[in-house]
Amino acid sequence: MFYVAAAIFAAFVIIHFPYATDAEPSSAELAKTVAYYQQAYSAPAPAADPNEENYVRTAEQAAIGFHVKEKLQQFVIEHGLTSKKALEVGAGQGYLQDVVDDYTALDISPTAKRFFRKPFVLGSATALPFADNQFDSVWSIWVLEHIPNPEQALREMRRVVKDGGFIYLFPAWTCTSWAADGYEVRPYSDFNPWGKLVKASIPLRSNNYYHALYTAPIRGMRFATFTLTGSPTRLRYTRLTPNYAKYWVADSDAVSSIDRYEALLWFVSRGDECLNCRAPFGAITERVTDPRLLIRVRKH
Repeated sequence: MFYVAAAIFAAFVIIHFPYATDAEPSSAELAKTVAYYQQAYSAPAPAADPNEENYVRTAEQAAIGFHVKEKLQQFVIEHGLTSKKALEVGAGQGYLQDVVDDYTALDISPTAKRFFRKPFVLGSATALPFADNQFDSVWSIWVLEHIPNPEQALREMRRVVKDGGFIYLFPAWTCTSWAADGYEVRPYSDFNPWGKLVKASIPLRSNNYYHALYTAPIRGMRFATFTLTGSPTRLRYTRLTPNYAKYWVADSDAVSSIDRYEALLWFVSRGDECLNCRAPFGAITERVTDPRLLIRVRKH
């Protein structure tokens, strides 16, 4: 019985281990991504159905519900960043542009520019068109999970922020593989037998105990690797297939599922400080109540 249980436990870990690391997206993948967000942030047609799903409206409602602006404002005040130079990566509809005076927005979608009164730069999170050490703070809200090579985005954010500056991350961590097909909101009749099985498994797979069962040993392995090598870690994550045809639920368009602990370890292994985390070893089994990652960058 012990060996059966051990085998099942090992299977949990092997199946869920984040094998993916950064690989440059193809030109076709990049074109699809740009086209999707260009459409998402374009001005609605005059005759558009008012009941039609709206990406911008959904994002704004979520930001209000999660008190995104209020939490960022509090962070800015606490760390004396009100009059400092800030960059928002993946700025979207410009919801946060008035949190500081000296603000620059960056987004991959040219149509997002219509939302901004402050400087807007068209560009990619993985190739920021700014000099090293240019900003006192960089923030990115619900963006990292939509970047095909998220480690490069972290590397770029860290490059453009000053030593002692701050990176404020609030992605959707551990996005699910079933969001793209809307399993949670569609009826069983929409799916074939395998799809019905996937839908039936969601309550179990969404359970916190199920999540803890496989994340703790994976985190332990990742921490042990860092401890033994003493080298900066690679960001490991699970690649997802985004749905750019139908926005069923939040993160239907996610391309990367990233564990918050992986991102924490990535920064700490480079000498940075997490302001709202336990130490890396203690955080292995930490039940996270604050999904944000608040980083003070230490380059020297």
